Amino acid sequence: MLLADDQPLLRRGFRMIIETERDLMVTGEAGNGDEAADLARRDPPDVVLMDIRMPGTDGIEATRRIVAANRAVRVLVLTTFDLDEYAFGALHAGASGFLLKDVHPAELVAAIRTVASGNAVVSPRITRRLLEEYAKVPVLSSGLTATRSCPP
Repeated sequence: MLLADDQPLLRRGFRMIIETERDLMVTGEAGNGDEAADLARRDPPDVVLMDIRMPGTDGIEATRRIVAANRAVRVLVLTTFDLDEYAFGALHAGASGFLLKDVHPAELVAAIRTVASGNAVVSPRITRRLLEEYAKVPVLSSGLTATRSCPP
């Protein structure tokens, strides 16, 4: 696994969480998007844990480069910013997941495994907005989706 975040303290925290798991291992760290794309090209990881906002090349562009170079590499985006443009941009660039950094460590580990297995993970807050935007599915304030009866 490759960690890409411009804050060394956060990379260290992610590393500590990940390396407590027997089946997960951090193989590299990058402080910006250019480094992440270069490391992923030279030594492709199964998963890249990617920050969105980094100096120079951001996480969205780095995700685009990584996925374009090797479709087998999965990118899980983590950010503190709950903004549609980041979520939609990351997913459009080829990310397999999008979570907020306030995720519980156990949920992060589960998300990494899910993405590594070829599936996708998206924060529930983002999922609701994706449904509203792309599927045009109305969502009630309770979080339940409204249903429409369709003629046969």
